[in-house]
Amino acid sequence: MTALGYSPSAATPRGEWDAPVAAAAVDATLTVPGSKSLTNRELILAAIADGPGILRAPLHSDDSARMVDALRALGVGIDELETDSLFGPDLQVTPPATFTGGTTVDCGQAGTVMRFIAPLAGLARGDVHVTAHESALHRPMGAMIRALRDVGVDIDDGGHWALPFSVRGHGHVRGGEVEIDASQSSQFVSGLLLAAARFDVGLRLRHVGSRLPSIPHIDMTVESLAHRAIHVERPAPGEWIVPAGPVRSKDVAIEPDLSNAAPFLAAAMVAGGSVTVTGWPLHSTQPGALLVDILAEMGARVSRRGGALTVAAGDDGILGVDLDLSAAGELAPTLFGLAAFADGPTVLHGIGHIRGHETDRIAALVGNLRSIGGEAHELEDGIRIVPQPLHGGEWKAHHDHRLATTGALIGLKVPGVRIDDIGTTAKTLPQFATLWRGMLGMDATDRP
Repeated sequence: MTALGYSPSAATPRGEWDAPVAAAAVDATLTVPGSKSLTNRELILAAIADGPGILRAPLHSDDSARMVDALRALGVGIDELETDSLFGPDLQVTPPATFTGGTTVDCGQAGTVMRFIAPLAGLARGDVHVTAHESALHRPMGAMIRALRDVGVDIDDGGHWALPFSVRGHGHVRGGEVEIDASQSSQFVSGLLLAAARFDVGLRLRHVGSRLPSIPHIDMTVESLAHRAIHVERPAPGEWIVPAGPVRSKDVAIEPDLSNAAPFLAAAMVAGGSVTVTGWPLHSTQPGALLVDILAEMGARVSRRGGALTVAAGDDGILGVDLDLSAAGELAPTLFGLAAFADGPTVLHGIGHIRGHETDRIAALVGNLRSIGGEAHELEDGIRIVPQPLHGGEWKAHHDHRLATTGALIGLKVPGVRIDDIGTTAKTLPQFATLWRGMLGMDATDRP
């Protein structure tokens, strides 16, 4: 059995990457770094807390680095604490007396940064210019801008309802009652809830859209707030009340990123054999926790023992299924990769919102699979995949980490799949390529 861990020096390089083919069934145990979603939520809460706190085993990736840089730009003290953890240094966060303006925040491609930092910028004294990588300027922000204006934040967006924009910080945010259509991203809700306790009168927030995607991420936000003595009321579905008050400082241990574990667990179903991920929590609000049931439904043998999750190939192969992924759209790319090898068609639905992620994930997945001989069809709210014989070819990452890992998953069984930029995985898992090769018993320098 191959046992794999995290190495801060094993970052995946940018550029083309020949996806390695599995020469034999896999037999690996690995540890993945901390959750991006939890790391960025806890960074925000630590920055507005009533005293210093420590994040233990946080994720160190492009997205979390953007959040750290953004908070430092607002005057938050963030220091690295050396540990013997597999996951790099812990972070000590010291909130400022007042957030400082006169600065620029570059969100890169991180949706959590653009949606979580904007409310905090309203608490700053002075202007905060918020921008992003050119590939992320399309990401939905209009509903957030409108909601922030409704609670008293002064925003100059040039009339575009999108990034870049400037927040004219006045040192406080009024708060109050606001409605928001969060159909395009649950991060709109989480961003407002995270900062709401620091608003003058708190917040009463009501979602008015036709649907609300990724509800587990909102549950994660509410649970994180509760751990810091901010108890969110939920008087009705799609409605939240956050009282104004102090956010308790505390030391927090970050769970492993369960969605980042998904392609490794799915690898056992494609290549045969088994993969074990250590540190799997007994309870988690991460959407990746749903993998336990989803992979079993798709034909895997799934077992939990001693804080670890093991997925093994089932006797009947990969099963075609009909899945509602409205609660876990971030898992769609990995499940799409599995569906390409299923015993029949698969429909993934409830995922229309992933068109607004790093790229239009639905169009990109369909286009990539067709380019290597597969059959997939865009639906209004999802994708239909019909398994076909596949051949090698270029798999385009589209600046999207989950597109890149899906290409690697398909490449386990299809020789000649070349991902145009494997370095996009650094967004949430900088060591992806090293861990992937290690899972296959290959050295980092081995060629496929």
